[in-house]
Amino acid sequence: MQIRKIEVCLTPALLPLYDISESIVVVIDIFRATSSICYGIENGVEAIIPVASVESCESYRHTDYLLAAERNGEVVEGFDFGNSPFAYSSEKVKGKTVVLTTTNGTHAINESREARQIIIGSFLNLTFLCNWLKTQPYDVLLLCAGWKNKFNLEDTLFAGAVVHQLSEEGYQQDDSSIAAEDLYIAGKSDLNEYLKKTSHSERLKKLGIEEDIRFCLNVDITNSIPVLEGDRLVKLIL
Repeated sequence: MQIRKIEVCLTPALLPLYDISESIVVVIDIFRATSSICYGIENGVEAIIPVASVESCESYRHTDYLLAAERNGEVVEGFDFGNSPFAYSSEKVKGKTVVLTTTNGTHAINESREARQIIIGSFLNLTFLCNWLKTQPYDVLLLCAGWKNKFNLEDTLFAGAVVHQLSEEGYQQDDSSIAAEDLYIAGKSDLNEYLKKTSHSERLKKLGIEEDIRFCLNVDITNSIPVLEGDRLVKLIL
């Protein structure tokens, strides 16, 4: 049996260095896009359409879809909401289709389209996601959305959490996955305290949305995996 690889891509800018054609790519944007996507899928959203630009999101204006646009941590004026997880409650999104564009997360998704499969990860679905990955025969690439193509701490720490859960599964690790796991081990006892130091956390605090940060660090509160099928993120059927 061929040994599976697990790799961590620390920013989408580095993605061209990886062959992802036969890999499962896990897209990670902890503050806040992939956390909100996981929460929305868990709460019965029919589909989420990730688009690269505000203009692409705007093109769905005359439909019955909900339009969500975020840039630099704030809701873009004129759109239904941004990427706060609290916008994805079942009362708001159950049975709905959401068109979503964000600063980092949807960019990472769209950059990954050559992958064998694209799924979405967050602390909210950490163990459920890892248990599913254990059953898959393919290589895994953990793609950190980062901040505007730069490294960030929170996404890398989550990647390390996945590596940690898969550490007994015989995956061949690269150096970035080893480093990410070391970061997770350093911070796992109190994720909120450890990640207070992150630059993105500081940006969100200045916007008065510390509650979003705390929510995104909840571990294992959902039991579903968003998967990209065509242009839509939907619930993976197990």
